[in-house]
Amino acid sequence: MKRKNHNKKTFIEYNMNQTMLPLSFDVFIPENHLVRVVNSAIERMNIEPLLEKYKGGGRSSYHPKMMLKVIVYAYTQRIYSSRRIAKALRENIYFMWLSGNNKPDFRTINRFRSEIMKDVIDEVFASVLELLIEEGYVKLENYFLDGTKIEANANKYSFVWRKATKKYKARLRAKINELLKEIEKTNEEENRLYGDNDLEEMGEGKEIDSKKLEEKIKELEERLEKNSKDKKLKKTVKELKDKCLPRMKKYEQQEEILNGRNSYSKTDTDATFMRMKEDHMKNGQLKPAYNVQIGTENQFVVGYSIHQRPADSRCLIPHLEKVKEVTGKIPENVIADSGYGSEENYDYLEKANTNIYVKYNTFHKEQKKKFKNDIFKVENWPYDKENDEFICPVQRRLIYCKTKEIKTENGYTKQIRYYKCENCDGCELKENCTKAKGDRVIRINFKLREYKQKVKENLCSDKGMKLRSQRAIEAESVFGRIKGNWSFRRFLLRGLEKVKIEWGLLCIAHNLAKLQQYRMSGMGFYFLNRKIFNEFKMNNEKRGHAQK
Repeated sequence: MKRKNHNKKTFIEYNMNQTMLPLSFDVFIPENHLVRVVNSAIERMNIEPLLEKYKGGGRSSYHPKMMLKVIVYAYTQRIYSSRRIAKALRENIYFMWLSGNNKPDFRTINRFRSEIMKDVIDEVFASVLELLIEEGYVKLENYFLDGTKIEANANKYSFVWRKATKKYKARLRAKINELLKEIEKTNEEENRLYGDNDLEEMGEGKEIDSKKLEEKIKELEERLEKNSKDKKLKKTVKELKDKCLPRMKKYEQQEEILNGRNSYSKTDTDATFMRMKEDHMKNGQLKPAYNVQIGTENQFVVGYSIHQRPADSRCLIPHLEKVKEVTGKIPENVIADSGYGSEENYDYLEKANTNIYVKYNTFHKEQKKKFKNDIFKVENWPYDKENDEFICPVQRRLIYCKTKEIKTENGYTKQIRYYKCENCDGCELKENCTKAKGDRVIRINFKLREYKQKVKENLCSDKGMKLRSQRAIEAESVFGRIKGNWSFRRFLLRGLEKVKIEWGLLCIAHNLAKLQQYRMSGMGFYFLNRKIFNEFKMNNEKRGHAQK
């Protein structure tokens, strides 16, 4: 029997003017939604540092707790622009619920992020960290350190290079000296008193700077008033005043901004030109960027810092000092890759009573059979400690020559000892052993060798191998979420202080998103039970000691 089709079409009622209940947004927000995690976490935080930033009086301000919730949640949703956040507050039900239907404009949002959050972002981050420690997600035990370069909000071609500034400044000084010498040759009295030497105002043997040049120009102007017909003097004074002095001030300002760095961008003077991983043209182009360092535990960000130096090895000590300032201590175990392996860093970690799991540059090579069997590697040569001599593969001795001290930028001193072979003449292995025309010379840093041996033992232990394998999925997963999933590959704000705020907000957003992820997967119960078990175990141990 055939089924008859009905021709009557029916639709669910559609009436845009119909009043609906309930009127509260809360009903439409799922119980386990991320926006509720952000809300509850910030409600539990201590925001006194934020409240102190408000002077009071005048027009009422938007509540800082509401503003912080909105910005942190916006970052978890890949919304970083203040205009887009303001748009979401007008159109997105989650933002409306979180803000209590407040609608601050983009200027207010940007002012809160750039000015109100300044100097307090570390304290806000510490409050989130306290929450994670309290719930047992973080124990400050294993600290996985890693870094990445993130492009600054600056013009790629507005660069200033230290070498160029130094070169142009030297040329300018030479030109000024030539002009002044030409002027002084016309003054018989000064030639009789000073000869070919510089004038006292310039400082004998000292380099010319803008202050000394201004004094000299003033003196020449006074001389010109007495002899206004001297056209050569008049032309020189004009050139010194209108061309040389502004250029000298410009170069001095550039050197002050560089402050030891190799470069900076004119549109963001705090940004340094660095080599980035995202090199689409394959030409090694440098871009203005910041070196971002983070430390993680259980894939939560425990510490972060922003640096202007591209080398990771120089960032470890200032980074851990900041972690110590925020958390009150340095974690028990520090795990990092070979980019952080240096004598200075090992010395710092040892003095901090921290277990060192930081690789050095040749760690993986030393594990290979090829390296161990290479008779030309100094690491494989026996050392006669009693006579302070090394013995080469043909049993010839390398005798101590001298010690050279090298001081780092932080003031740390390294001692390098030099050893020279007593005689390489007639050695059949010389061609493979050294490229030097004379006898082979080796440089040995004994303190670094001792540190490397200790670190190797740590890394090759069962615990070390476990931590090494875990390192690959710790900090990298955080960078993967922020740079990959959240598409944050370029800072929006300019200047070191504002960049710190922006990255701090990203770290807070990541931690809360990770917290929600653990809770949804049921891992929250694991961390909570682990915390309760550890407390129970600790109490039992204390009780046992008391009974003894």
